[in-house]
Amino acid sequence: MNKWYGEKGDNGSIVLSTRIRLARNIEEYPFPSRLDVEGKNKVNELVKSVVFENDPDNSFSYMEMKDLSRTQAVSLAERHVISPEFASCKEGTALILSSDESVSVMLCEEDHIRLQVMKSGLALEEAFAKADAIDSVLDEKLKYAFDERIGYMTSCPTNLGTAMRASVYLHLPALTACGQISAISNTVSSLGISITGAYGSRHQPLGDIYQVSNRITLGITEETAIANLKSIVLQLINQEKNAAERELKNPAMEDKLFRAVGLLSNARLVNIGEFMELISYVRMGAVNGILDIPVEKINELIYDVQPATVSVMNEDINSASARDSKRAEMCREALK
Repeated sequence: MNKWYGEKGDNGSIVLSTRIRLARNIEEYPFPSRLDVEGKNKVNELVKSVVFENDPDNSFSYMEMKDLSRTQAVSLAERHVISPEFASCKEGTALILSSDESVSVMLCEEDHIRLQVMKSGLALEEAFAKADAIDSVLDEKLKYAFDERIGYMTSCPTNLGTAMRASVYLHLPALTACGQISAISNTVSSLGISITGAYGSRHQPLGDIYQVSNRITLGITEETAIANLKSIVLQLINQEKNAAERELKNPAMEDKLFRAVGLLSNARLVNIGEFMELISYVRMGAVNGILDIPVEKINELIYDVQPATVSVMNEDINSASARDSKRAEMCREALK
């Protein structure tokens, strides 16, 4: 089955994807930090049984993290299926995953359940509706730890209340080029919204791809949090379009777009840092009608050429130089 990220959703020229993540704990069990491996396995089996009983299409698979290699786990994190922290988990942790990777349930990470739904493009309401439907089934069968005053009980106090993190992944090359990201980040922070790099380090984001998320979960409903986030995202989309129109009037920027596609279409070795820098220009050219390349193909390439994912997809690759060679080959094939 094709993966969810091979599609182009609403506002797909700028919005790569949407994520809704819910943190939940089962009332009769201590938080994972207080559970031994046997206790964690009991929780995992309980959740697994409920999910599989309500999966008529057999679309879900179950895997224990201890059975995955480090490379396989990191690849899942690269594709945003799991958190980077969960990739390091082993004994007593497990993952339930849909065949298209749009739904994942991390078991016994920081909380008993981390339910996540991913959608292409701007799809906050749709992603939440799907997550809420699965969440309701689990709550009915498992009975969540919930307090009428402070909401869902979670291991980290910052998640109390709705325990929902809504995120939208945006490609903002023009706003990055004109140096506006820092000012925008400071402005939306005061509104309870965070902007961080989706790839690379916090201070050196790669590919001009940013994760925009809600920070407030207590004293607010899920619907209000989603509406607030969507309002900010729509403003960012308009700002990016206006900035791109200005930036593309500069011949030097247009030159960068064509140089980038030329390099990726012909290179024999491409490391991940260079790829992310160049593909940002290529995607900017594609969405603005300068380069005739489907945006869906670019989005899929961004996921598929991440280091661990390249190694998982090609079992004979076990060195950085071999990955760089394969990445270059994948770029040539996708952009020909």
